Amino acid sequence: MNILQAKNEIKNTVKAYLSKNSFGEYAIESKNQRPLLLIGPPGIGKTQIMEQISKECQIGLVSYTITHHTRQSAVGLPFIQEKVFDGKNYSITEYTMSEIIASVYSKMEDTGLKEGILFIDEINCVSETLAPTMLQFLQNKTFGNQKVPAGWIIVAAGNPSEYNKSVRDFDVVTMDRIRYINVETDYYVWKEYAISSHIHPMILSYLELKPNHFYTVSTSVDGMEFVTARGWEDLSHLLYTYEKMNLEISQDTIYEYLHHEDIAEDVFAYYLVYKKYQDDYGIDDILNGNVSSQIYARLFNADFDERVSVVNLVIDGLLRNVMQYSFEKNCTDLWYGFLKEYRKKMDSSYKACVKEFMDIYHDKVQSELLSVRQKHEYDVVLEQIQKVNVDEALSPKDRFDQCTKSFFEQKNKVDVLDENLKIQIENAFEFMESAFKNGQEMTIFVTNLTMSSEMALYLSSHSITVYEKYKQVLLIGTQKARLLDELQH
Repeated sequence: MNILQAKNEIKNTVKAYLSKNSFGEYAIESKNQRPLLLIGPPGIGKTQIMEQISKECQIGLVSYTITHHTRQSAVGLPFIQEKVFDGKNYSITEYTMSEIIASVYSKMEDTGLKEGILFIDEINCVSETLAPTMLQFLQNKTFGNQKVPAGWIIVAAGNPSEYNKSVRDFDVVTMDRIRYINVETDYYVWKEYAISSHIHPMILSYLELKPNHFYTVSTSVDGMEFVTARGWEDLSHLLYTYEKMNLEISQDTIYEYLHHEDIAEDVFAYYLVYKKYQDDYGIDDILNGNVSSQIYARLFNADFDERVSVVNLVIDGLLRNVMQYSFEKNCTDLWYGFLKEYRKKMDSSYKACVKEFMDIYHDKVQSELLSVRQKHEYDVVLEQIQKVNVDEALSPKDRFDQCTKSFFEQKNKVDVLDENLKIQIENAFEFMESAFKNGQEMTIFVTNLTMSSEMALYLSSHSITVYEKYKQVLLIGTQKARLLDELQH
């Protein structure tokens, strides 16, 4: 299965394993909760989906790469304990608590989350001395003589033997006690994640043209060559930062992330061309409805690569704007929620309500349930509500009116962004129709646009006639293609 299917499988497992019966006990007993084992190529997102699942299910996550550990850190250190058997004193060896088990308890204390996922990566690449410990862990859910706490689900991951020479196979006894999930690379699944995660548009545009370059691991005369999903994402972060700081990006820079000389060279060449298209086509003019006839003439004579690049530049412009709108709207919704609570508690002081809001925020941060962006949204709202000086001597109505003035300024700001974004989407469709008519470029445009979770949410909550028209056409086309494919098979 692909990584998205694997995520859904694990997420469903978390829900099932943590469900309780009418007595408050786990519906599936701990001994029957089989650990999950993900086996798949390196860098496809196995660790990342664990972080996503823990946040979405609001549970804890403890993550370890087991190859970084010795037997002592996994099992614990031995010490001598005196015990009495049949009236005689004996010295026996016991073990301190495993570092890994201790980390689970620490996570519970730090976050207040009593349930979670214990994720062990590279589990089939451990040393010979640690291998029996890992088998015991998968079979009995213990490290040394300490069990994994109840409510903590074990998920392990490893690489197939073709990617790692130190991989060892599990025996039948172990395999009969786990749930084995084989994960394969799938560019189109990653693409949906990449668009919603705002991966650099140059990367998305390049892979649109050459999806076969998305993932490769091979051995050449010069050694191992590889390109992974992790490499593309990390390169994206670097490109954004280098561009913001006006730092030079070289082919060598790209090779540091994409360890394949031919692909790195090809990506660098495309990057230079892409930057030129960015300057030549004036995407802001297109979104604002100011397209010159020279632009249409150039596109008419352009090759497919250039046309696809322009499509992705337009998409990137819209996604940057919907991201700004979404951020401001989320801030407004948070602020509105605060004001609703304050309205209910007008007997309390304004400062007391601000402190309560701040405490809720800090609790969520402590529990590690917020994304970086959600933290930023809370920070913006906190800064704004703390600026307000409410005269407690005023009547409840006057106090409330006093603290809502800046809120309505924020709401007006969102309304303006909303209206501008709607116009820009309509302008983008008008440009696409004029430039490409019913070509493949329009299919790419509509499909990729709606892969963004923020844009999909915006489009579903707004009536944009031209989008609805193309959505229905593409839906019919997709269904027809699927039916033809089934008939062929």
